Amino acid sequence: MEVTPVDALSDNYMYIIADLATKEAMAVDPADADECVALARKLGLTITTVLTTHHHFDHAGGNNNMKKLLGSTLEVVGGDASIQGMTRQVADGDELPLGTGVRVRCVHTPCHTAGHMSYLATANDGSAAVFTGDILFIGGCGRFFEGTPEQMLASSAKLATLDPGTKVYCGHEYTVKNLEFAFDVDPENPDVVSKRTWAEAQRAQGGRTVPSTIGDELKYNPFMRTGTAAVRKYTGGSDDVSVMRILRNKKDSFAGSSRPWIPGGGPLPGL
Repeated sequence: MEVTPVDALSDNYMYIIADLATKEAMAVDPADADECVALARKLGLTITTVLTTHHHFDHAGGNNNMKKLLGSTLEVVGGDASIQGMTRQVADGDELPLGTGVRVRCVHTPCHTAGHMSYLATANDGSAAVFTGDILFIGGCGRFFEGTPEQMLASSAKLATLDPGTKVYCGHEYTVKNLEFAFDVDPENPDVVSKRTWAEAQRAQGGRTVPSTIGDELKYNPFMRTGTAAVRKYTGGSDDVSVMRILRNKKDSFAGSSRPWIPGGGPLPGL
């Protein structure tokens, strides 16, 4: 299995997942269809499936163009009936084969949107990668546009059960700002400090910060650490639900935080 990140729009990530034995591939959130298809062809890959994490324009907005470029046999999957160009709605636990060496499991992770789906790709050799769209970022998570703190807790707990070595490929390059907030929450955490320093250097050199791993996120991502003393102290919450609610509200108002809107999709309300 090989994963290729592809830049899209201003700060989005698309991904091409390939089974190297058969050269078959899946595209994750190909918002810029022309760029995604051109790169796949350059790599000698045939995209058979589009995996859509959620219905927002900057993730699903290229689906119809993907169908125009690749033809009627292209399968476009997602967990939300409003996803552009969808040909198959999937549910939690559904599995999709990729070539002969990779299988993809659909993982329902609602909160950012009600039908948000993450995709866990596992190769025959046991290596795994999860594509989390906007439910989980490196060092952060997406806004609760259609969900609740309870849903975010459940979705993050579901992702936390994955093997710690599972690579995390998220939907946006928000890492530096997320880790600035994580440092505000837990400034004495050495994992936060080292990851922030690394991310700042990486971005200064024009590099990407994906992938992370599930194990790493459990060390420094405050939205996966609501039960820790530092996060509870920062929020003043008495239980995981109140901690998650307060934490998200504080992140929403944190200086310079990711914009609360979807490119081409108009404004969206926060909590």
